[in-house]
Amino acid sequence: MSETDVKDMSFEQAMAELENVVDQLERGDVPLDESIKLYERGAQLKKRCEAKLAEAEEKVAAITLDGGQPTGTTPVEGL
Repeated sequence: MSETDVKDMSFEQAMAELENVVDQLERGDVPLDESIKLYERGAQLKKRCEAKLAEAEEKVAAITLDGGQPTGTTPVEGL
């Protein structure tokens, strides 16, 4: 398990660690206390991935299209 603060992770970093957490939990060879910590970390990582995806969706939605070609962007509030 990484010691990196979840809020400082990129989408790719959070997703890679989340996959690692899921793998460890699925193996079932982790003590109960460690499983609980992994589950909590996984929940934080999932939330980070969802937030980064929502942010990306907002950016894509802000691109105005004309005939399938980007014609410009509109700033998204707070980004």
